[in-house]
Amino acid sequence: MTAGEDPFIESAEVVLPCKELASTLAFFVERLRFRLDAIFPADDPRVAQLSGHGLRLRLERDGVSAPGVLRLACRNLEALSGGRTELLAPNGTRLQLVPAEPQLTLPPLNVSFVLSRLRDSSFVEGRAGMRYRDLIPDRLGGRFIASHIVIAAGGPVPDYVHFHAVAFQMIFCAKGWVRVVYEDQGEPFVLRAGDCALQPPRIRHRVLECSPGLEVIEVSSPAEHETFVEHALTLPAGAIRPDRQLGGQRFVRHDAGRGRWEPWRSPGFEARDLGIGAATSGIASARVIRARRGGGGDTYRHPGELLFAYVLQGATALDRPGLAAPPEPLTAGDAFCVPASQGLALTGCSSDFEMLEVRLPAS
Repeated sequence: MTAGEDPFIESAEVVLPCKELASTLAFFVERLRFRLDAIFPADDPRVAQLSGHGLRLRLERDGVSAPGVLRLACRNLEALSGGRTELLAPNGTRLQLVPAEPQLTLPPLNVSFVLSRLRDSSFVEGRAGMRYRDLIPDRLGGRFIASHIVIAAGGPVPDYVHFHAVAFQMIFCAKGWVRVVYEDQGEPFVLRAGDCALQPPRIRHRVLECSPGLEVIEVSSPAEHETFVEHALTLPAGAIRPDRQLGGQRFVRHDAGRGRWEPWRSPGFEARDLGIGAATSGIASARVIRARRGGGGDTYRHPGELLFAYVLQGATALDRPGLAAPPEPLTAGDAFCVPASQGLALTGCSSDFEMLEVRLPAS
């Protein structure tokens, strides 16, 4: 049995009713360039079978089903429909016309202060058996999403080779380990707690297996983006090209064991850069921050669109000087976003405090 064949099903088609078969058939064949494969009976046609654009249709005169909606990915909307994004067939079927290669658009930024506490949150069932917790519930207007992803059971993950239509995406392993494989990056490898990967736009990848209780933090833009299954590629495959550019970005695999700690902007802290700023040419940056002496930090501001932080371990308090609100105590699993207009300071940090910080654009 070759790829795409099924031992039980020979073919599939979409049934569309029509009162007038001739006009509907002409519309699909002449206007939309479907191919007529069969029509019967010859003396008074009631059924026509068509194929084209990866789809099989069955037009039934006097059918009783709904006229349906077909979505057509078009190379030239102007030539096909004069730029219109919807057509109506004579039988009432709605044709949604979309570009074959849609441009990725980022929704306008809606700045806000966001505080997500682990104790007040819930997880929902997501793709491939993964459970997701939304760390930025308002998505800042749809421009960003940050997810706390958990796989409770260890072992093989029911994933498949896929890619994402994104402008930015990174994953950070917070607990446990996960075995993954990426296009152009050679054999599968393991990300352990503290490790990070930058996933350039549309890079093919797959999650293979993980430890029990795996926890990953994923930050992406835009918030809602498409995940496409890659049917034609099996990983690992092809040449190893670690410096290949995708969307102006190159893949990064940060090994926490080889990371270098350097003084951070505030006294009493140091930071480990994850290499994302250099790999994205400043689109984003990410670092792990930890307390060196258990003290507090100076007030600082960020000039960009996003400052997202997730507490990995220990405890601190988030102070926003100038506001009447008291400092917010934070513990492991809590996360926050602070608008560029607001200052912030971390105070009363425990000696084991560590925090992931992601910025867009890079500071």
